[in-house]
Amino acid sequence: MSPPRRALLRTLAAAVALTLLTGAAGCGGDAEAGQTTELRYQGSVGQVTLPELAADLGYLGDVRLTWIGNVTGGPQDIQATATGQSDFGGAFNGAIVKLAAANAPITAVVSYYGSDAQTFQGYYVLDGSPIRSPRDLIGRKVGMNTLGAHAEAVLKTWLARGGLTPAEIKQVELVALPPVNAEQSLRQKQIDVAVLGGVIRDKAIAGGGIRTIVTDYELLGAFSAGTYVFRDDFIKRNPETVKAFVTGVGKAIEWARTQPRETVVARMRDIIAKRGRNEDPSLVAYWKSSGVAGRGGVIGEQEFGTWIDWLAAEGELKGQRPKPSDIFTNRFNPFVDGGDA
Repeated sequence: MSPPRRALLRTLAAAVALTLLTGAAGCGGDAEAGQTTELRYQGSVGQVTLPELAADLGYLGDVRLTWIGNVTGGPQDIQATATGQSDFGGAFNGAIVKLAAANAPITAVVSYYGSDAQTFQGYYVLDGSPIRSPRDLIGRKVGMNTLGAHAEAVLKTWLARGGLTPAEIKQVELVALPPVNAEQSLRQKQIDVAVLGGVIRDKAIAGGGIRTIVTDYELLGAFSAGTYVFRDDFIKRNPETVKAFVTGVGKAIEWARTQPRETVVARMRDIIAKRGRNEDPSLVAYWKSSGVAGRGGVIGEQEFGTWIDWLAAEGELKGQRPKPSDIFTNRFNPFVDGGDA
């Protein structure tokens, strides 16, 4: 082979190598594995999500979060994930079942909220209200953060257990309201019942003049109620990123579970101050727990099975009902089977 030809081949080989290296680096994040380390997500006004807490604690490693806006309800959050507007989203498990049953290519990977003795969703009325039992809600308005999710499922379960027929349950009017507006709407008598949870509930109770008629904890006991989901194609392309996310969220759950409440609240205040979204940080003063039942956010099969059965009974699922194992996985969670992160 002539020297000019050998020189030409060496030049072409170098160009190809440079192109491959540039392409790998341009995939975003881990150049060696070609996996992204940026996760786009939606937040909550005046509150700190578990991924945000995990990031601030340094539990996400190289994975970084990119906030793209706020959301008021889980169904909208996971819909944004399913359509590729965000990389992960969280919702009530029943809402995830409905989306998965509609063939949305999503998988739940870690629990992020639930109900326990400290943290729960309650159904509240004004002190002078005549409403005390399920039958008293016929013809009344109930305000909740979003329709077709946790608050509606628990309410209808309570109404059905109270002996209301499907026709009578339909006479209870459901009104979608941003969580931060629910208390005001109740006090101004625009609605008859407000569904309040977490720090928003505790702040409302501190204001006095309201009482509870039922809570999800009283009705169902302690349980994890919602999970974070990723699209299946994202998981396939970025398994190590998903693993880092799940591990980080799990560690944040356990950090918050084991730290003094004042320490967690102070950290959340700092996070809100640092992110500069012009928010009122007063809500976090009422934080008590994440409510997550499983250690490190490990998902229990019954946490989907309960709502699959309920949705099927309500006629919400068409065709063959999905199995819980078709909807969630614990394979990225180091806390599964008693493990530790």
